[in-house]
Amino acid sequence: MKEDIKHNLGKPRQLEALYRENKVSFKKEFNQIYPEIQDHHTAQVWNARLNFKSEGISWSSRKEIVFVLIASFIAGLIVKIPDLTGIDPEYFYPRNVAFVVFPVLSFYFACKHSLPIKRIAITSAAFIISAIYINLLPDNTESDTLILACIHLPLFLWAILGTSFLGGKLNNQKKRLDFLIYNGDLLVMSALLVIAGGLFTAITLGLFELIDLRIEDFYFPNIALWGVAAIPVVGTYLIQANPHLVGKVSPVIAKIFTPIVLVTLTIYLIALIYTDKSPYNNREFLLIFNVLLIAVMAIILFSIAETSNISAGKFKSSVLFGLSVVTIILNGIALSAILFRISEWGFTPNRLAVLGANILILTNLLLVSIDLYKMLINKGRVEKVERSITSFLPVYIIWITIVTFIFPMLFGFK
Repeated sequence: MKEDIKHNLGKPRQLEALYRENKVSFKKEFNQIYPEIQDHHTAQVWNARLNFKSEGISWSSRKEIVFVLIASFIAGLIVKIPDLTGIDPEYFYPRNVAFVVFPVLSFYFACKHSLPIKRIAITSAAFIISAIYINLLPDNTESDTLILACIHLPLFLWAILGTSFLGGKLNNQKKRLDFLIYNGDLLVMSALLVIAGGLFTAITLGLFELIDLRIEDFYFPNIALWGVAAIPVVGTYLIQANPHLVGKVSPVIAKIFTPIVLVTLTIYLIALIYTDKSPYNNREFLLIFNVLLIAVMAIILFSIAETSNISAGKFKSSVLFGLSVVTIILNGIALSAILFRISEWGFTPNRLAVLGANILILTNLLLVSIDLYKMLINKGRVEKVERSITSFLPVYIIWITIVTFIFPMLFGFK
């Protein structure tokens, strides 16, 4: 986008189109190249526009607010389906909870990017087919493949959301990175909304209790539940309308926690050697181990994605490289534990799913680590690290699709 901005400085319409296409990315790229173009009058105008310090919150257009209200209502309606239809909640929610969030968000970005009707139809068909598929799987609570499908389906739907966010530019590495950054910002915004909602709930219930009215039985199923369902939609709207809201929070969180996580994992690795706890003979321990790997990968990702000038900081580059190396060691331990369990007790859907995920994570980590090392010795750029992350996303999605749709049939729905 940097070159596009430079090329279109004398073309106001094209520059405005670039900005509307992705406001967050445009501002980030513009600020990086502004020292080079600051003598250009158009650049000065855009600098004043993009970096004007406003304390107010933008609520965008009335049309968009109406859409958010309708989308929030639909999300709440999906959550209420068991109450409205009599479907067993224990059957419904594990299979369908992801449909509360991803379809409405996908439609939001499809409208925002003015995607063609054909692409919207394909996206809608993917959601409908996924909903039919997951609800037609045999109702066997002991089925490992059913549990795996229910766990991986939200990730598959997340990938569909990504196609809407990318606006048809599926091979655009920068847009992929923006999508990952959006997910981090949404987590931060959702956490803030949950805290605010929790405080509001406590105050509301307390006020009514003061006048001897207990409204819990009405409040939680009819108000709180709809509010929780609306959080991702409202959070997305706030981020898109006001990118400055969490734009400075995520980098601070990443900057604080990256060295802390490195120290913690290093101590944990040393402690693991001196304890008798082992992932080789403890299934729950291995599961937590893998959750840890995914969390650390996310920390590395957001530390890189949220930092536009990482190459200038040796300390930060060193911390990220150290974190990736420690994580590779932990991943190696987890991978060897999975192979040990397979050699002792054979293949199962769970072991094969975890094995595949660990191999992918290890491969991705190795690629990221190599690029981090090159950057550390001034032979690489942060863009290469970003590319190592974003270019691997389709590989993860392919594996997620296999586990979700192929595993149940491959293992006879067991």
